[in-house]
Amino acid sequence: MSKIEISGKCSEDLKNSLYVIGGDDIRENGNGRGEGGLNHENREQYTLKRTMKSRHLFMISLGGVIGTGFFLGTGYTINEAGPIGAILSYLAGGMIMYFTMLCLGELAVAMPVSGSFQTYATKFIGPATGFAVGWIYWLGWSVTVALEFLSAGQLMKRWFPDVGVWIWCLIFGLLLFSLNALSAKAFGESEFWLSGIKIIVILLFIILGGGAMFGFIDMKDGQAAPFFSNLIGDGIFPNGFGAIFITMITVNFAFQGTELIGIAAGESENPEKTVPRSIKQTVWRTLVFFGLSVFVLAGLIPWEKAGVVESPFVVVFEQIGIPYAADLMNFVILIALLSVANSGLYASTRMLYSLAKEGMAAQALSRVNKRGIPMNALWITLGFAGLSLVSSVVAAETLYIWLLSLAGLSAQVGWITITVSQLLFRRRYVKEGGKVEDLKFKTPLYPYLPLTGFILNSAVLVSLAFDSEQRMALYCGILFMSACYFVYHVFVKKRQGLERQEALIYQNKTNDEVVIDE
Repeated sequence: MSKIEISGKCSEDLKNSLYVIGGDDIRENGNGRGEGGLNHENREQYTLKRTMKSRHLFMISLGGVIGTGFFLGTGYTINEAGPIGAILSYLAGGMIMYFTMLCLGELAVAMPVSGSFQTYATKFIGPATGFAVGWIYWLGWSVTVALEFLSAGQLMKRWFPDVGVWIWCLIFGLLLFSLNALSAKAFGESEFWLSGIKIIVILLFIILGGGAMFGFIDMKDGQAAPFFSNLIGDGIFPNGFGAIFITMITVNFAFQGTELIGIAAGESENPEKTVPRSIKQTVWRTLVFFGLSVFVLAGLIPWEKAGVVESPFVVVFEQIGIPYAADLMNFVILIALLSVANSGLYASTRMLYSLAKEGMAAQALSRVNKRGIPMNALWITLGFAGLSLVSSVVAAETLYIWLLSLAGLSAQVGWITITVSQLLFRRRYVKEGGKVEDLKFKTPLYPYLPLTGFILNSAVLVSLAFDSEQRMALYCGILFMSACYFVYHVFVKKRQGLERQEALIYQNKTNDEVVIDE
């Protein structure tokens, strides 16, 4: 495993400063063993291994995005915003994603650590913010994993009506746990193939649906090709231009998951090359897949019917005459559910590991085995996902609703954090002697692009207050984040100070000095 280096020529003091968070060195050395962290009982311990390739990063990110929200939620967007309005909504959501990922790219190439934006927030915004962001993101993905298991189990009832949902939840949980426990590369390979299946189906849908839309493929029962009639037949914006803004909340959440690139960067072979390449591939291909899919859906299904069908993709395949269309799409949706759960389990495990490494969670959660897997963090994350499933039964109207609300908010908080962290990182980098031209990945149009990304992401967050169905997420998020700030300042900050003093005493006794490799 290669040494993590700050991208760009800068002073040794700057390198040290960027690597140290709250007194703790976040680097990993080249032999698979790491240094730093507040735990000084075992100075040499196994760390995460850099085994994932560019194709893994790309598919991990894409797998986190293409889920049930894409396959089932596009009909709602078309129905609310109209055909052209839906396309514009997804283009606007893609622009916000693009701005955010450009900010993440600069940070992840300069400091490729598995804590990603939680680590950057701790360093450049403040440890209390890093604490709050890390915990809400871990909680959000842990609950999402549980929700995906539950949805997958309910979907299996279509083919196996006599097998209980909980049995399927257990089977899927053990399967994904095994993949995540083997190695980072095993997880990456599994996500590569799961996401690959989704991409193949989307491409087939675009080709076949587009062919039917323009008359190249005959439709079922001799229906005439609609061409552009469904797109502009009732006007460009049948519900008014303002309907676009109503759907932006749903659309923006549909793009979330791309930030997983930053987390996976901590285990990629060559982050300086793989991260920029993966970001570019993910952004443009996501825009193409989403944009063309919405275009075909809106072209083949009248907008007033798009919101009442169970799955618009099934309707289109049936119109073309694809046999067993419902079973085919249900299988793809099952793959999508497992893919998102797989990515979520990986992301939340690495986030918990990062929190522990920075003294913001129990130190036992920072332990890594010889395969480079933080097993304790993996066990706890899967265990919490299981408790979330239990809450869906014993406290469905209270605790479970709160957890789901936080899950929907967590990634949006992460995106806002990314834009702010990039603004502060660049300013500090230049202030401490770094040259912008030496950065190996630069966010363009600084500071205007990250500022625009921050404003747009914040606007989406604030807009939750004006949506009665989404308002609970905003309230739960404010309460949870406030509680995290309180816990950090009252309990965690003091404990970190005491442990840091003990670590310094230990270091002085052993004359153990941190060495920076060139």
